[in-house]
Amino acid sequence: MANSQMLSGNTTYLAGFWDDSYKTQLLGIVIAIAGNFLISISLNLQKYTHVRLSRQKDPEPYYKSVLWWCAIILMGIGELGNFTAYGFAPATLVAPLGCVSVIASAVISVAFLKETLRASDLLGGALAISGTYLLVTFAPNISQNITAFKVQKYLVSWQFLVYLFFEIIVFCILLYLYKKKDLKHIVVVLMLVALLASLTVISVKAVAGMITESVKGHLQLTYPIFYVMLIIMVASCAFQVKFLNQAMEIFDATEVVPINFVFFTASAIIAGVIFYQEFYGVALLNIFMFLFGILLSFLGVFLITRNRERKKSEVPFIDIDQVPGQKSMDKIQPDASSISYGSLDAEAKPLGNKDGELKDTASNLLSSHKP
Repeated sequence: MANSQMLSGNTTYLAGFWDDSYKTQLLGIVIAIAGNFLISISLNLQKYTHVRLSRQKDPEPYYKSVLWWCAIILMGIGELGNFTAYGFAPATLVAPLGCVSVIASAVISVAFLKETLRASDLLGGALAISGTYLLVTFAPNISQNITAFKVQKYLVSWQFLVYLFFEIIVFCILLYLYKKKDLKHIVVVLMLVALLASLTVISVKAVAGMITESVKGHLQLTYPIFYVMLIIMVASCAFQVKFLNQAMEIFDATEVVPINFVFFTASAIIAGVIFYQEFYGVALLNIFMFLFGILLSFLGVFLITRNRERKKSEVPFIDIDQVPGQKSMDKIQPDASSISYGSLDAEAKPLGNKDGELKDTASNLLSSHKP
């Protein structure tokens, strides 16, 4: 009788614990979705700002634009939502929910930036939504109390030290190619963002977890590790914004957002698994379905970005009058049906007569200088 009551009490406790854990994780999911939606709006506003400034004769720096700062504020709010979500849900779940940003960006770019919506975009969006559903359903449902002691223990683990060493080497190589070799490739730029993002995920989870524990009554803000992780979080976020904004200047939003999602998600999941060991004790089927959901999301973003054409200028000629210090009598008009680039005004004089006059002038000058 006593054993049965004890078993019943344990079952009730586990059911209540699972219910509270599920509600907490669901709250983190909702906050993460809302935050990523705001981030997608921010990225498209930044791209719109760069496009609008590029059409001006004397464009001012983008950081002087009010619209650009509005986009940055929206990104800050969205990132704050993601920060809050890390306090309620595992990092391996919050990071893949960036898929919402991909889908929202594809829709917003069509309505706001007048980009083309294709059938592959619809299919990719459907796959991405399906992958998100699998992620939410089979994500590890764990309740992990992040304390200063645990963060210090995770920082000196051999798994994380090896991972950090490898990440620093790769980051230095990519930064050398980007700065010294001027290799402005989208993979190089966004890989820099992703490597910084892994540190951001680790530090954000640590800071959010320690704040949550402090709110519960277990003060963690007096430990130096809290401020170390806070500095890492701020610095990595700042450099992420820098490199991401440079990518938005060079490439289309529909290219940057999905590829950034793929790299960021992979980096964040690896960091969460290595640092916080969030897959420890999870059933093999859950891990498989979770990874399958990630694969569907990646396939979805691939379809969204596949064969995406770059925007071409609507001006079909080169206006030399726009070049400072240069004077021009006419414009050079490209001829699409000819192998030559273009021709000058039809009223221009033939070059043959000019050549003859130049030859006569040169001959006179040479003869006048003979001894």
